[in-house]
Amino acid sequence: MGDAVAAAAGELTELVGDRAADWDRAGRLPEDLVRELAATGRLAVQIPARHGGLGWNSADGGEFTAHTGSLCGSLRSVMTSQGMAAWTVERLGDPAQAAQLLPRLASGTTAAVAFSEPQAGSDLSAIATTAALDGDTVVLDGRKSWVTAAEQADLLLVVARMGDAGAVVVVPRETPGVRIRAVPDPMGFRAAGHADILLDAVRLPATSLLGGGHQPLPLLVTTALAFGRLSVAWGCVGILRACVTAAARHAGSRRQFGKTLGEHQLVARHLADLWTGEQIATRACEHASRGWDENAPDLGTAIVLAKHIGARHAARGAATAAQILASAAASDGHVVARAYRDAKLTQIIEGTDEVCQLVLADHVLRTRA
Repeated sequence: MGDAVAAAAGELTELVGDRAADWDRAGRLPEDLVRELAATGRLAVQIPARHGGLGWNSADGGEFTAHTGSLCGSLRSVMTSQGMAAWTVERLGDPAQAAQLLPRLASGTTAAVAFSEPQAGSDLSAIATTAALDGDTVVLDGRKSWVTAAEQADLLLVVARMGDAGAVVVVPRETPGVRIRAVPDPMGFRAAGHADILLDAVRLPATSLLGGGHQPLPLLVTTALAFGRLSVAWGCVGILRACVTAAARHAGSRRQFGKTLGEHQLVARHLADLWTGEQIATRACEHASRGWDENAPDLGTAIVLAKHIGARHAARGAATAAQILASAAASDGHVVARAYRDAKLTQIIEGTDEVCQLVLADHVLRTRA
């Protein structure tokens, strides 16, 4: 971890303190915290310096994401959302759009990316939200579901169908026809501002279409998902690190049958498995981030592999930590209780375990058969 990343991580630790449990129970992050991080570029650290961002590479951004995830999974989710939005603008927007939007995203404006719909989850080709041109305006109609950070975001990047192609439309939250409804009592990442979005004849200037629209729908989805999957994977590393720390402290201090828990062989095995999972997930994320920074030809596969490994080990590791701590972690808001709920959702968001397995199997068939 470089000096800049270490300094930012230390500052974030001070900002979060021991408040993550309260945020989880309340179901909301403090707006002043989110605004401060957004204003200083720490919600999307990979925005290029030429656009006013910190300009970090993927490796440094990943370590910062993991640290955030070890402190508060909901805050990491909001960070992932902001990074996805910025990356989508950078990749799909024209130069004028990038010059107008990226400095805003690096200096205080918050954003959410809206993919999923009631009938379009893993199968995003089933997106039914439509974007249609009407002269010099674009009209949006549809519904999005479970959009992370949408409850508080200033801008919504809505993925829609546009004729036989697709489009990403930048929608200010106060636009007439936009209704945002918070998801009640989410199982995990409870404070991340998950919301459903209703779009009823929303009219915006045609310049709100990133890159003019009419892009292949799979391109739009994979562009944003590439960043999101790698960010979630690093977040899983953070979950695992939090679980390792909590489990080690408990097992090293609690005594049963005349010795510490960690001295009992079966508990020691749990600790070894938990730490091994964290190491495996870290190495997979480091490999994917190197590929991102070097624009490696196998980057897509490396990202899916990191996300798949990270999510599975996070879910398994959180369950192991809960077993080690037992009743000590059984209260709502405890770091391991949060990790247990949050980790399960990482096996669903940004591509389910099953979707990841299909992608990886296809890679095997294309390269080894």
